[in-house]
Amino acid sequence: MTPISLEAMAASIPDGASLALPPDNSLPSVALAKALIRRGAKGLRLIGVPISGFATDILIGAGCVAEVETSAVTLGEAGFAPRFTAALKEGRIRIRDATCPAMHTMLQAAEKGVPFMPLRGLIGSDILAHRPDWKVVESPFGTGEKIALLPALQPDVAAFHAVMADSAGNVWVGRRRECATLAHASRRVLVTVERVVEGNFLEDERLCPGAISATYVEAVAIAERGAQPAALLDEYGFDTAHVLDYARAARTEAGFAEWCARHVFDGRAVAAE
Repeated sequence: MTPISLEAMAASIPDGASLALPPDNSLPSVALAKALIRRGAKGLRLIGVPISGFATDILIGAGCVAEVETSAVTLGEAGFAPRFTAALKEGRIRIRDATCPAMHTMLQAAEKGVPFMPLRGLIGSDILAHRPDWKVVESPFGTGEKIALLPALQPDVAAFHAVMADSAGNVWVGRRRECATLAHASRRVLVTVERVVEGNFLEDERLCPGAISATYVEAVAIAERGAQPAALLDEYGFDTAHVLDYARAARTEAGFAEWCARHVFDGRAVAAE
């Protein structure tokens, strides 16, 4: 597989697409999020798997997002995600609230090619009142138990960052096997990587368990340190100072625009919406 450019990858994601992103502790492609901001993406429906973090917040701040479906949006130790919080209070984005098990369950249904999957833990929760697409039924096995049924969730696009891809187009995600579920469930899979190496991971006994087959991967783009400020397995650690700086700056639209000018547009201002 020949890598494409980061900008070409961003251009391939249409406005209004549902875009699934992993959280800050599981290989997010911050580089692709920044490229989407630069191209002026609009109306994206983000899916946090199972929660959302830094990449989601900067996309919201830049006016790229219409809807978020996730169980939380947070910057971790840096506190609340400021642009998400502001957009939510101002009614500029729609929220589809979920739980972590629910997000994984809906994706697993799509991965398995079934229309829905059951989940017990939602019973008794008030979240059911806000999700009319989740149904509570009696067990068909005559036990009298109630069970929640969740529809399959198939994102238009899944995007994440991996350590490396091989020349056959397989990508290596190491111990982050949840990215495989995301890849299997989605219509398209776009992956940014640190590097491309020769060989075939699926023929290597050590690398194969942490690899996602090229069968599921539409395109790869090289983006060195593309997960930062998030960590990338054993490649580099979480940049706490950067996230704290962002959290302070992004409390206001003007502060976010200044941060974007420095870190997304290399000195050119962007108007936060």
